[in-house]
Amino acid sequence: MENGDIPENANEHCPGPQSESAGKSDSCAGCPNQEACATAPKGPDPDLVAIAERMSTVKHKILVLSGKGGVGKSTFSAQLSFALAGMDHQVGLMDIDICGPSMPKMLGLEGHEIHQSNLGWSPVYVEENLGVMSIGFMLPNSDEAVVWRGPRKNALIKQFLKDVYWRDIDYLVVDAPPGTSDEHISIVQYLQATGIDGAIIVTTPQEVSLIDVRKEVSFCKKVGVPVLGVVENMSGLSQPLADVKFMEVGSSNDVTKDVISCLREHAPELLNVLACSEVFDSSGGGAERMCREMGVPFLGKVPLDPQLCKAAEQGKSCFEGNNKCSVSAPALKSIIEKVLASMTE
Repeated sequence: MENGDIPENANEHCPGPQSESAGKSDSCAGCPNQEACATAPKGPDPDLVAIAERMSTVKHKILVLSGKGGVGKSTFSAQLSFALAGMDHQVGLMDIDICGPSMPKMLGLEGHEIHQSNLGWSPVYVEENLGVMSIGFMLPNSDEAVVWRGPRKNALIKQFLKDVYWRDIDYLVVDAPPGTSDEHISIVQYLQATGIDGAIIVTTPQEVSLIDVRKEVSFCKKVGVPVLGVVENMSGLSQPLADVKFMEVGSSNDVTKDVISCLREHAPELLNVLACSEVFDSSGGGAERMCREMGVPFLGKVPLDPQLCKAAEQGKSCFEGNNKCSVSAPALKSIIEKVLASMTE
């Protein structure tokens, strides 16, 4: 029930749970909600003022959402944050996936802890201009399960928003869990008054994922969050032919060395081509068709790249140094440039 909404099982002529007469008027007699309404605090949530003060130092807020789990949303959030920091922006990454926090691993911060000061909670920093906040830093070990109901999750999200001292930052990236449940409603409710630039929605090409992503787009429209665009992740497996493992048909014999040796001797130019394969069925048109049908921007496709998977496992940026991913990094860069362009229009 949202603040101010009249419960479905309320009596006729209900004054509303935020009314001063809630639970006390004659029309409340016999209502199953009478005691709750009479004792509930009235008026606006005072914590929203504290959140607004904290968020006043944040220029842009981007939600990263997905309808379906396992589509690479957290990998995208991490690489988006790395990319923005690499552009010399001041960046914060808030992980509100309370039951499945991935950011400590994906940013190479496992084993770090949150520190408090008179200014509030301090994020854990990857670089001087990239800070991270996650419940993963608060658990005694990474295998510890978080078995919480909605109200406790919501309370932690609120605490992240009002107590974390981000300093002056250009972008706050919020990595949300899959779905459209408590965490999503809470982050929108708490941030809406401070201004949310929009949401990036991540999916994979197959219809079983798109079914849930349509719900995510619908959620954003219902709560008034602009959809910055949809990313089709894992859009085919792409990797240099020289990195492909070759197996003998009908057996488990690894013949990679023989194949590469043959190619090097007879067709060395083929070692520089990309081997591509469709992993998920996209015969229904994938995310691009869905975006046309729902009237939201399509940002582009990111291939399933083993080097990107490796960078995520190591907590590294896919854009720099030895971790630079020749296949996925250009696709991600193009998508991020489109997002930034749409936010400045």
